Amino acid sequence: MSGFGPDMPAFCQLAPDVRRLVAPNPSMMTGPGTNTYLFGVNEVAVLDPGPVIDSHLQNIQTTAAAPVRWILVTHTHPDHSPGAARLAEMTGAELLGIEAPDAFHQDQTFKPDRVISDGERIAIDGKVLEAIHTPGHASNHLCYRHTELNWVFTGDHVIDGSTVVINPPDGNMKHYIESLQKLNALHCTALAPGHGDIIDDPERVITWIIEHRLEREAKVLLALQEHPRLTALELVPHVYKDVDQKLYGWAERSLLAHLLKLEGDGEAAATDERWTAQ
Repeated sequence: MSGFGPDMPAFCQLAPDVRRLVAPNPSMMTGPGTNTYLFGVNEVAVLDPGPVIDSHLQNIQTTAAAPVRWILVTHTHPDHSPGAARLAEMTGAELLGIEAPDAFHQDQTFKPDRVISDGERIAIDGKVLEAIHTPGHASNHLCYRHTELNWVFTGDHVIDGSTVVINPPDGNMKHYIESLQKLNALHCTALAPGHGDIIDDPERVITWIIEHRLEREAKVLLALQEHPRLTALELVPHVYKDVDQKLYGWAERSLLAHLLKLEGDGEAAATDERWTAQ
């Protein structure tokens, strides 16, 4: 889980009624690019159309080869949802998801026609997608389970080849770990992430992520005990010794998420943004 793998093909038929397109927005944070999934044959639902890239949106329509009836998003970060409004204009499809929170790095152009609730089901060509509310990476994050395949389409809740940034205040480490446990309890057969390739050993990967986050939390608590009265940024070199310094800015955001979880658990406290163990 240390880094993204090689580039993936731009198109892949994953199942008779499931196709994947990779948006041309590769980067350090998005890996090969944002995965867009198409469900259905005679009528189509599109999940995570990605950023507004005209060639990609046109490719979605061409690949669908049938009316696009629904556009769903996992969450409203700018590499996942901005293309939704444009694609809806192009197709007349219904926008489904949870509105963007009033927070940094959110796509405020996403205005769902219908807000999706945890456990809600959408039938597409007789196949069912079930929404699973998984806050943590983002407060409005949804995964979707294809009930026949028992695959979960995870957006940024779980991605292939890397861990995700939990960026407070909208990102919440306690909620993230709880949502991972919720996902693990589904015993799904595969994870289809928002970045990277299919994960065919879900329980092992999810369990590893939970353990990794809790191990990191223990390092944060130890660092607080050994180096009290430091800011989150000052704590980064003590906690993220395995991380390249050029990533310290992002590491500080996840470290702050750990600190806030520890504060909620009564194990840490801050005065003037300087933290101590309790």
